[in-house]
Amino acid sequence: MANFKEELSAVKAFVFDCDGVFTDCSITLMPPDYEAVRTFNARDGFAVALAVKRGYPVAIISGGKGEGVRRRFEGLGVTHIELGCGDKLEATRRFVQKAGVEMGDVMFMGDDVPDVETMMAVGVPVCPNDAAPENKAVARYISHLCGGKGCVRDVIEQVLKAQGRWAECGSERDIFSR
Repeated sequence: MANFKEELSAVKAFVFDCDGVFTDCSITLMPPDYEAVRTFNARDGFAVALAVKRGYPVAIISGGKGEGVRRRFEGLGVTHIELGCGDKLEATRRFVQKAGVEMGDVMFMGDDVPDVETMMAVGVPVCPNDAAPENKAVARYISHLCGGKGCVRDVIEQVLKAQGRWAECGSERDIFSR
């Protein structure tokens, strides 16, 4: 098994769960429709938008639902978003086929038991610091940051730096313009 930094050089695509990865798992239900309201970390968003701009396929595959979640990630340039997903492994396989990469080329970040099977099937399984013990047991890397506190930025930044693509950063305006 290669060391983790070497594995980062092989990453060609990212797949993320949402709740517990981009958020701290806190959900507020807001009337009148009681849609879940989540708080996202802006630096995670910057890193996702940068990865998309650099040409990396990015997918959000989550058991959670909500149009606010979809709008957040569409606004960052993510085109593969599956919400209310009951089979994350199959959803990841669909994404991989669509993206033209192999399962071994994928970094998957998940935080709870429904993510473990998919984590075991990809090349680089990672998780937030506050992930469930089952996820930590199969992760190749456990971020020093918790879900919703920058763990996504942590892993994307590491991949881009390992591949010499982080220094290409321009201004924030350049990253978000399409």
